[in-house]
Amino acid sequence: MRTRISIALLLAGFVAANAGTVFAQGFKPSKPIEFLTHTGPGGGGDVIARAIGTAMEKEKLMPVRMQVLNKTGGSGATAMAYLVEKKGDTQTIAIFTGLWFTNPLMRAEAKITLKDLTPVVRLVLEPALIAVKSDAPYKTLKDFIDAAKQNPGQLKQSAGSIGSRDWLVRQLLMKTTGASWAYISFPGGGERIAALLGGHVNMMVIEPQEAGEHIRAGNLRVIAQISDKRLPPYPNIPTMKEAGFDVNVPQVRGIVAPPGVPAEVVAYWEDVFGKFVKTPSWKKYLEDNLFDDGFMRSAELGKFIDEYSELTRGILKEGGVKVVR
Repeated sequence: MRTRISIALLLAGFVAANAGTVFAQGFKPSKPIEFLTHTGPGGGGDVIARAIGTAMEKEKLMPVRMQVLNKTGGSGATAMAYLVEKKGDTQTIAIFTGLWFTNPLMRAEAKITLKDLTPVVRLVLEPALIAVKSDAPYKTLKDFIDAAKQNPGQLKQSAGSIGSRDWLVRQLLMKTTGASWAYISFPGGGERIAALLGGHVNMMVIEPQEAGEHIRAGNLRVIAQISDKRLPPYPNIPTMKEAGFDVNVPQVRGIVAPPGVPAEVVAYWEDVFGKFVKTPSWKKYLEDNLFDDGFMRSAELGKFIDEYSELTRGILKEGGVKVVR
């Protein structure tokens, strides 16, 4: 499908070609940094934000601490609105994800888009897993799809916000297969996993770092991978395409700041994160969590936001969603 092919090419083409280091002059944080995430404790954004803060401290790259601030609600709209209220604030940054692209496209009341914020750096591209409880009857993704066709609307997916990657995957799968199942939204990753482990839902799209310990403990079974290639820990589990479902929605994470932030502040963060992504701590984190390095500086990220917004709009339309802007 053209949109998904375009996304794959876009992500591959935007690998950081920024070999030079930008050194910020005249700015250094003077108090703890507010590090904003729209997810609750245990959610993907919260997990990676805390990992970044811990690694930054370990590597001694900053003179102050990074304090994670959870601004949940509105499928990311609350966090984005908070950033706009902090216009010009030099002590606040946020970690964005794919939901920050999709939510403003779907909801007229979500007035803020990523284009209203200050791009800082892109960090990672994340694969995902489709998992079921280990004693579930579904051995493959086809098994789940067939069961959903036989019982329309009866099976349940443990999930995050409408418009998130797991929601987009559901929309495209239902559109291409004719199956249907319920989408049960939970505010935090811990609650989503608990619902699956408790047998209250049947399936979950989950980030590898959230699923790892439960898979190793034998509590979850992976039935497909949302990735261009099989991940090393799961050599026998097919990708979505290999399983016969041409659906691949990438997850992007990076850093933005409030609007109106001075150029020297952006340069400071580019310098800090440029050094950070080369540290042993970050490289180990990427390896442990099966993430791809997607580092990109501010100017390139700004271009990426423009193009990825258009591609996301295409995914939404393919999934049968009304786009409001």
